[in-house]
Amino acid sequence: MNILVAGFQHETNTFAPTVASYDSFVRGEDFPGLVRGEAMFGLLDVNLPASGFIHFVRAQGHSVTPVIWAGAGASAHVTTHAYELIASEIVEAARSASFDAIYLDLHGAMVAQHLDDGEGELLSRIRAVTRPGMKIVASLDSHANVTRQMLGLADGVVAYRTYPHIDMADTGRRAGELLLALMRAEQPAHLAVRRVPFLIPVNSMSTMMQPARGVYDLLEELEPTVLSLSFAPGFPAADFPECGPVIWGYGFDAAETERAIDTLFDRVCEPEGQWAVEFEEPDAAVQHAMQVAATAHRPVIIADTQDNPGVGGDSNTTGMLRTLLRHGAQDAAIGLICDPSAAAAAHEAGVGATISIGLGGCPQIEGDPPLQAQFQVEALSDGKFVYGGPMMNGKASDLGPMARLRIGGVRIAVSSAKAQLLDRNMYRAVGIEPERMKILVNKSSVHFRADFAAIAKEILVVRAPGPFIADPADLPWTKLGPGMRTRPNGPVFAGAADVHA
Repeated sequence: MNILVAGFQHETNTFAPTVASYDSFVRGEDFPGLVRGEAMFGLLDVNLPASGFIHFVRAQGHSVTPVIWAGAGASAHVTTHAYELIASEIVEAARSASFDAIYLDLHGAMVAQHLDDGEGELLSRIRAVTRPGMKIVASLDSHANVTRQMLGLADGVVAYRTYPHIDMADTGRRAGELLLALMRAEQPAHLAVRRVPFLIPVNSMSTMMQPARGVYDLLEELEPTVLSLSFAPGFPAADFPECGPVIWGYGFDAAETERAIDTLFDRVCEPEGQWAVEFEEPDAAVQHAMQVAATAHRPVIIADTQDNPGVGGDSNTTGMLRTLLRHGAQDAAIGLICDPSAAAAAHEAGVGATISIGLGGCPQIEGDPPLQAQFQVEALSDGKFVYGGPMMNGKASDLGPMARLRIGGVRIAVSSAKAQLLDRNMYRAVGIEPERMKILVNKSSVHFRADFAAIAKEILVVRAPGPFIADPADLPWTKLGPGMRTRPNGPVFAGAADVHA
């Protein structure tokens, strides 16, 4: 059997300040840069769903026709131009190639400037140009906002089960297993679906903690009774009607499949308050971190969650940096602050120089101008490194010219391209050894835990001003599905009239 393989990933925060252009996909940002055709085989050692799928089906004696793999870091909408260029390439390959089935490595939370459901639209276009009965399976990020169109047009859909995401390749393998099971079956699988009636904050989705860990443990306990089970907690920053968590599964016994989904639904929803999150305020968090760090032998890690570029931030706010300085924090580091001009000034001045610049600042955030100060240039880098942690292990990255700046007791990892601070090697790229620091401020929400939890004395999640609003109830919703609660046990969205209620 020959299987067409394509990847198109983007997590869209419709409230974020910066759109995803075609160049965003060419560069890849948090992802590998765009590749076509057999160049996709160069990603087989990277932890991606497509890699896991290809390895699995090849081992079963099947061949693949690779088309394109394109991903861009989380941001506001995918531009119409970028979407149409990449989607049309996949659709034309589906129209003309000789193959027996299709696998799509998707995210599930893509919103383009001209359409709400990027993945559903792609599936619709593929269905329109392929023969009746063509088997199509897709893998999704666990932050997918899974739509009726996605589930209705794909024969099978599976989602990640870890956050931080370390099971991407495993998810691709599970998609391959599902595809082959569907191809062998003499009857179609029954699809069971339940939509969770409340939005779940991103910070409570970590499978390194409860309740998420327990939910996925139950999912895996139930799965042997059916063909496949999935739970996507969703991405609660996409303003369209089907934003929210979804549970779904497939089985040849309809009653058994419905029972498994009902059991999982009850575990997710009862009690609803188990998903609530308490955030620290910046001043209190830094003061606490300094107190703990005074006697600790491991760093206290602070997650600057509202400027996480992995969920739509631009990695340039200065609130946490100013807080560290205000309290006189020592042996502290923060990263990444994306500021190409600051990196260029540091490279021009050279190591050992003192530069007077305005660093960072997010124009969309009131009260967050660039930090005007004198900084010592301690180290320079070309920004090239390889991820060493479990999430993106082995992926080569290029963040452009980087610098380590110092002001007071704080070291700053400055980059020319934005990327979520989720791997210790991102600090090491500018000579910061994270294990030796007292305090680390990471512009990340959850992914950093995969590589940093082992070295942390304590982890704090801070709600400093930034473009990603961590509590979804605080977002100015206009198109959310009526009746959806905007946080666990939170207010019910009734329509656009509720926006500022």
